Amino acid sequence: METLLPLGAEIGRLLKERGETVGVSESSAGGLISAAILAAPGASVWYRGGGVIYTRQAFRGLLGLGRADLGERRSSTEPYAQLLAGVIRERLDAHWGLCETGASGPTGNAYGDAAGHTCVAVAGPGGFLVSRTLETGLSDRAENMRLFAREAMELLLGALE
Repeated sequence: METLLPLGAEIGRLLKERGETVGVSESSAGGLISAAILAAPGASVWYRGGGVIYTRQAFRGLLGLGRADLGERRSSTEPYAQLLAGVIRERLDAHWGLCETGASGPTGNAYGDAAGHTCVAVAGPGGFLVSRTLETGLSDRAENMRLFAREAMELLLGALE
């Protein structure tokens, strides 16, 4: 967590400077993204909220989405991360939406992705949308969670800079 705090502080500084806000949808990072952003003093100014979308129940209950909303998308892919980044941005009326979805380990997921696989996406103003995939090659669950959070936060920082 200590390595994530400076990223959260920098995200907060940039969002505050720009007068913008962020909403977070994360799964395999388990809340680390939101925790790192919320650790920065004054986070209520730029952090609109977030959810750990770890199960189908969370997908339906917190995001209000059903299977039909996915089309051909599946979890742990860039198209899915892009969708959820846009949905969380819209639902929380935020300038930016950030999503992380993957398989932290120690084994892979039901879709055949290996442990250490994550996809992250950022949706922003003017139709801005970017995503990327990280493969750590690790089966260490806690380390993957930290690396996934860092990857997502670095993607958001890049978009803000």
